[in-house]
Amino acid sequence: MSERKSWGAKRAEIMSRPGAGAAYEAARIRFELGEAVRLRREQLGLPQSELAERAGLKQPAVARFAAGGTMPTIPMLERLAEALEMRLSVQFQPLREAS
Repeated sequence: MSERKSWGAKRAEIMSRPGAGAAYEAARIRFELGEAVRLRREQLGLPQSELAERAGLKQPAVARFAAGGTMPTIPMLERLAEALEMRLSVQFQPLREAS
């Protein structure tokens, strides 16, 4: 029987695989974007259906995005920003400062 690994050891093993870092970073970005939209939507007191209507999207698309399930395009982010009464700002950061 094999020994049980700690979560840290298992994570290190997975992250050492080719492409794992890029996949993790993409998932992190999707999660953070979805969370930002969800928090702003809640601040405005909007249900997902109202945000979807304002942005010209379907409610299931908004739900998937808010859950971090899809990587949005810039035009989609612009539509969501406008629907949330915000301005979209995209920036590049040196890798040492990003995280």
